[in-house]
Amino acid sequence: MSFDLNKDINKKVHFIGIGGISMSGLAAVLLTKGFKVSGSDFKESEITDKLKSEGAEIYIGHDKNNLKDVDLVVYTAAIPCDNPEIVEAKNKQIELMDRAEFLGLIMKGHKYNVAISGTHGKTTCTSMLSHVTLKANLDPTILVGGELDVIDGNFKIGNSEYFLTEACEYKESFLKFYPYIGVILNIDADHLDYYRDLNHIKETFEKFSNIIPTDGYLIGYCEDENVNEILSKAKCNTISYGINKGDVRATNISFDNKGCATFTVLKDNNKLFNVTLNTTGKHNILNALSTICVGLIFNIPYSSIIEGLAECKGAHKRFEYKGEFNGATIIDDYAHHPVEIKATLDTANIIPHKNIYAVFQPHTYTRTKTLFNEFTECFSHADELILMDIYAAREKDTGLVSSNDLGDAIRSKGIKCTNFHSHDEVANYLKDKISNDDIVLTIGAGDVVKVADIILKQ
Repeated sequence: MSFDLNKDINKKVHFIGIGGISMSGLAAVLLTKGFKVSGSDFKESEITDKLKSEGAEIYIGHDKNNLKDVDLVVYTAAIPCDNPEIVEAKNKQIELMDRAEFLGLIMKGHKYNVAISGTHGKTTCTSMLSHVTLKANLDPTILVGGELDVIDGNFKIGNSEYFLTEACEYKESFLKFYPYIGVILNIDADHLDYYRDLNHIKETFEKFSNIIPTDGYLIGYCEDENVNEILSKAKCNTISYGINKGDVRATNISFDNKGCATFTVLKDNNKLFNVTLNTTGKHNILNALSTICVGLIFNIPYSSIIEGLAECKGAHKRFEYKGEFNGATIIDDYAHHPVEIKATLDTANIIPHKNIYAVFQPHTYTRTKTLFNEFTECFSHADELILMDIYAAREKDTGLVSSNDLGDAIRSKGIKCTNFHSHDEVANYLKDKISNDDIVLTIGAGDVVKVADIILKQ
């Protein structure tokens, strides 16, 4: 690796997929440092417009001619090897670097790197920690996998030694990071287009724990057996958290009519303070506890932790209130794994309601196929499920699984479920059904939120 962030400021870096939620943050870091930046994406967006206004050259569409006087090309794991810009970079012998390695390079320039990992909850936890560290005036650099109002986007460039980022396990990418604090929220079977099985995933998280220096910290949810196993083997300092056990625990838990929790925080069974969240659901108690653990390591005042968590509404697309139609509340959520879907529906059930209509768009054929049985069992708390076609994302349809197959299996379990094939069909179906005190949940990591947008435009 020949690229040096401190010495190569006159070099030009090109990002393939610059409009992505993670790539755009990296591009913004370089623009702030004075680098020349270009990038391509398949469509314009608010993110590409923002980067363009900050001085980046933006190309719509991938083309070999986009690589003009470029010294380094950064790409994501989702970019195929036959991408014309990847091919051109190899032909011109331009240095190539994947996103995770480049992020690790940026992290190297900071002392207090916090890498938040886990199958679920990374974006919400990073959102909470962003609020708390900003409230404490730590001035961190933040890279988050969602849009945060408090930083007006998905990144913030700070001027301190503090760096907060999500650490995704896909293709072992987080092993290229340099965490001082590593957080493991949970470990479940996912990304099985890459991993052999759950044991392979656990092995990778153990490797992640081993890249934390001995004077650093591993924070983990100890009521997850997979996480607890890694905590027990860690060579660095550890802090465990949970509700029934752990170094840091939540007790005296209650929920308001929006599903937001109030609880008392205990450390080694000693009461520290009370917290009231502005994010819904029991799972966000756990996200808050992981945030509190980081706050304790950094000696953040309790008042900043309390105020930061109280002000955090989470990221967009995380149980995000979209509006009301005919007295029904419409909420959008990014959940795309069975464990996440169950948590989303459990959260909705905390809120007083009449009927819950879940609109689910499965995300990738691989995930739908490998977790097929789990998907048939996670919708029991919905009064009616509306199932859309599978969102392909980075994959091609191999014909091995379809949304109709999933619908048939779900219906065989006695759950009311209907398949639709377009956003307009779903919106028209729901407009005639929903009324006062109903909840509509659009669920998925694709473009299922368009259903909500169509309904609310009426």
